[in-house]
Amino acid sequence: MMEESSAPESFPSLKPSIAKERAMSSVGSSEVRDWSSLIDSPELDWNGVFTSAEGPRGTLPLTDEMLRLWPSGDLFGLTQNAGMGWTPSEAARDPYLILSTQGGLRDVDGEPIALGYHTGHWEIGLLVKEAAEEFKRLGVVPFAAMVSDPCDGRTQGTRGMMDSLPYRNDAAVVFRRLIRSLPRRKGVLGIATCDKGLPAMMLALAGSKQLPSVLVPGGVTLPPSSGEDAGKIQTIGARYAHGEITLEEAAELGCRACASPGGGCQFLGTAATAQVVGEALGMSAPHSALIPSGQPVWLDLARRSARAVVELAQRGLALEKIVTDAALRNAMIAHAAFGGSTNLLLHLPAIAHAAGLRRPDVGDWREINAKVPRLVSVLPNGPEYHPTIRAYLAGGVPEVMLHLRGLGLLDESALNVVGAPLGRVLDWWEASERRKRARERLHQADGVDPDDVIMSPERARERGLTSTVTFPHGNLAPEGAVIKSTAIDPSVVDADGVYRKTGPARVFTRERDAVAAIKGREGFVPVRAGDIVVLIGRGPIGAGMEEIYQVTSALRHLSFGKHVAVLTDARFSGVSTGACVGHISPEALAGGPLGKVRDGDLIRVVVDRGNLEGSIDLIGGDGVEFGVEEGARILARREPHPNLSPDPDMPDDTRLWAALQAVSGGAWGGCVHDVEAILAALGMGAK
Repeated sequence: MMEESSAPESFPSLKPSIAKERAMSSVGSSEVRDWSSLIDSPELDWNGVFTSAEGPRGTLPLTDEMLRLWPSGDLFGLTQNAGMGWTPSEAARDPYLILSTQGGLRDVDGEPIALGYHTGHWEIGLLVKEAAEEFKRLGVVPFAAMVSDPCDGRTQGTRGMMDSLPYRNDAAVVFRRLIRSLPRRKGVLGIATCDKGLPAMMLALAGSKQLPSVLVPGGVTLPPSSGEDAGKIQTIGARYAHGEITLEEAAELGCRACASPGGGCQFLGTAATAQVVGEALGMSAPHSALIPSGQPVWLDLARRSARAVVELAQRGLALEKIVTDAALRNAMIAHAAFGGSTNLLLHLPAIAHAAGLRRPDVGDWREINAKVPRLVSVLPNGPEYHPTIRAYLAGGVPEVMLHLRGLGLLDESALNVVGAPLGRVLDWWEASERRKRARERLHQADGVDPDDVIMSPERARERGLTSTVTFPHGNLAPEGAVIKSTAIDPSVVDADGVYRKTGPARVFTRERDAVAAIKGREGFVPVRAGDIVVLIGRGPIGAGMEEIYQVTSALRHLSFGKHVAVLTDARFSGVSTGACVGHISPEALAGGPLGKVRDGDLIRVVVDRGNLEGSIDLIGGDGVEFGVEEGARILARREPHPNLSPDPDMPDDTRLWAALQAVSGGAWGGCVHDVEAILAALGMGAK
């Protein structure tokens, strides 16, 4: 104990009393006022604190065999079941696990008690409840656990985006650990909706392939009757900065863009595409992707899916019989026909890896996209910008697959979680009352012809729909890149179907600086029509391969934006459109030539939307055009851009993820954690 006569060292010249007062003052400046109210509640009735309870009435259904042979954990689990209130005599019935990405806390009337991160997981608890009640009706014991997920829209342009893609791997690990931590589970129902939570769930189920499992997509939110969709609304800042909307318009439009409280965004972004791919893989019940959240048809899906997983378990049909090479190819074909998000080029290889299948490579994607026509007209691709609820009512995945079957593109032997091969499912769909009524409802509600949303190959060709993705190469992308070529504005494409652009580079190493220049913020040279924005150092090593929708969305919805191209080693939101080339490899911080580009360099971008060929090349500088080969020589001699560096805000968690995925195949391999490759890199592999 300090004697009063000895002043603290920090105040050696002060009298003891003054020093003590000053020391207390320095602490008190950050002290919570009336902090005692935070550690005590005088009105609390301590007589309500009990030290024992009677416990559940009844007995556990134990047998001689169970006591002699079961592990102690399995026996204690029955005690826990009874302790949580389950009828003791039923505590040993077959357990089924419901995993979800539920977020937030809703009151019974739907009012928020605590918000979630996004609408995509806000209503999922209702699906969990519906499935659990169906399990109870079937005489089995439901368990529920959750790993909530972030919102890519909420983290756009923030540090949170550096955690977006790494979250997928982390969540998949936790989901798998939860599955293994219920040792007696007979099957798993996975419920998820959005950009990273749904792929994480698919990785977890695929990685638990020895179990019967069913995926339940969380569906979509509705668009406002009057207003803007959830993609366009994310550009109110850029449009306001350019005087294209008023403050009042931004506030009103932003308020109602998510017109119903649950479900993924209304466009065919990553969330919606992942739902499509999950169904096309056979992991979900037919006609489940893009289902409207919160509606009776949505709740019905949860009940039917619960029945499906019990049926699979009773038949001994595990997911490894469903997620096969044939199913993976069918899913890639469906992705191309829908015009899906390029983020699935990361997620589908990861699902394949989790399932122990060969990961598709660029050659596989190129081959499929060369054969498969785009058939679906929805946001953001067009030509008509229908919301995803219309694609669902027009027939969704089964309707698209009917057309693909007519082209001979599908493997109809692939199984679905309802236990039937794809061919039989499509036979049912074609003549089903469900198909008839869904399509009639679309026409009745919105006056839209279903065949204008999901088109026949002939109609799609007449309407000018092109195949979905192109993989450019060139002296700036020696290992390739990707562009959703079908989403380039047709008005800047030449009559022969080729997009051609040559322009000066505007180089940025931070997304916020690129956005500031696009908005024309003071202190930044504005981005202008004709420029080529080059955003470097944003790949896995630099920034966790962030999604740069701030950049692409602003350009799409600004009047001059279609005349600007974007090149980056980052990735794009599924709702991105325009001449935006991403996944450029090698990434800048891995020595890629993109990291050597300078402001004013002359760059040429060519994308042939018909033949799915393209190039991105440095072809000039300092007012001189010198061609592709000389550009390659100059890049080889150049040092990296002086401002190129990993983002100082990148979390250590993301740095670790970047290192692990780099030795596991990188972005083209799905950004996975390949244990054998990692151990080999550490010198710890099998000898």
